[in-house]
Amino acid sequence: MIAVWAHKGGMGKSTVVTNLSYELAKKGYNVLAVDTDSQSDMSSVLYPDYIEEPDVSFYNAFLGQEDFKEEGYIIHTEYSGIDVVAGSAECEALEGALCMMTDKIRDKMWKKCLRSVREENYYDFIIIDCPPSLSQLTINAMTTADTVLVPIQCEYYALEGLSQLIHTVNLVKERLNPELDMEGVVFTMYDSRTNLSMQVVENVKSHLSQNVYNTVIPRNIILGEAASYGMPINLYDAKSAGAEAYMALADEVINNRNFSS
Repeated sequence: MIAVWAHKGGMGKSTVVTNLSYELAKKGYNVLAVDTDSQSDMSSVLYPDYIEEPDVSFYNAFLGQEDFKEEGYIIHTEYSGIDVVAGSAECEALEGALCMMTDKIRDKMWKKCLRSVREENYYDFIIIDCPPSLSQLTINAMTTADTVLVPIQCEYYALEGLSQLIHTVNLVKERLNPELDMEGVVFTMYDSRTNLSMQVVENVKSHLSQNVYNTVIPRNIILGEAASYGMPINLYDAKSAGAEAYMALADEVINNRNFSS
């Protein structure tokens, strides 16, 4: 299970979840994408009808500690191999609720929701779109995840807080989830025409001991257009630089696990 987390908005986090899920499914893997972000950008692409079904959302399942599969919260999308647990605006209210719970209760919530999914071992990948902040919900997601994937924009101001983010992941590993590892850092909005993007990538690679993906996601207007039309980039324009980048990123994620479909 991969928790995808950025410490601030605008990093392309939900775009990464959406297109990585699509590419993994396209390669023959079964993917469950779970939307815990109140903006629900991932849900709006993979399951546009989510807004008409507010009762079948992550918020309702998680707060009620209901099994995703047994209680019907898993939605089959039009894309073969991709199921979702849809987000909703109410997800923002989970922060307050979680803060009032004990650590013991919080730790059990994800386990209850994922019990059937993990027991049946149906999905090759479970990908969580976390809120773009250091929230209790984000920490709670990391307590049950196997790895954390961090998208980061190729701008210097985006590097602010990255070391703290890595420190937080390490603290969760040390205190709450000894099995948690860094999936890696993936650069987004990369502009090969500027020295700045190249300098940011080299700076992080030279100072960060964590895995940094070779694939970089380009600053590409087609990616934005695809999202506005509610489509994964590969379906919208398979020959675009963005589509090629996400195909390559999916290959790296697969290779890191040493398995193939």
